Amino acid sequence: MSPRERILEKTFTLFHQQGYNATGINQIIEEAKVAKASFYQHFKSKEDLCVAFLNERHSFWFNQLEQFTSNEKETKPKVLSSFDFLIFMNKKENFRGCSFLNILSEIPSDNVKILNVLQSHKYDLRAYFQSIIDNELLSDHIYLLFESCIIESQLFKSNQLIEQSKKIIQTLIL
Repeated sequence: MSPRERILEKTFTLFHQQGYNATGINQIIEEAKVAKASFYQHFKSKEDLCVAFLNERHSFWFNQLEQFTSNEKETKPKVLSSFDFLIFMNKKENFRGCSFLNILSEIPSDNVKILNVLQSHKYDLRAYFQSIIDNELLSDHIYLLFESCIIESQLFKSNQLIEQSKKIIQTLIL
C-alpha cells in the first residue's frame, strides 16, 4: 500500500475507535509507518485528513448498506433490511455508532470544511430513504427513526430499539 493508503487505513481505525480529538497525527504517522514529511505531502492538516477519512467512511458505509439491502426489491423489506444493517454494523463495530455524528460532537461549530462533509453524508442517507419510499413525509419519518436508532443503540449498547423500530415500520408502511 502507498503511504497515503496506509495513513487512511490507520485513520479509518483510529478515528472510528478513539475519536477525532483523541487521535494525534504523531500516532497516525507512527502506526501507519510513514515519515512525517510523507504525511504532510498527502495531508496539509489534521482537518484535511479528517475530510479524507469521512469521504472514505461515506463510500465504505454506503457500499456496505447497498450490498446488505441489494436482495430486497420491495419497499417494506428493503427498509427493514436497512435497519437490519444497523444491527449488523453494531455487531461488527461494537456499537461505536456513527463516525459522522461522533466527529460532529468533537469539532468546533465554525469548522465548515468538516461540517459540509458531515451534512453531505446525512443528505445522502435521507435521499437513500427517499429513493425507496415515494412519500416524502414517510421517508423523512423513517430517516429520523433510523438516525435515532444509531444514537440509542450506541448509547445503550443494545439493538432493542432497532427491533422496536422495525415493528413501528411494519405499521407505517402498508
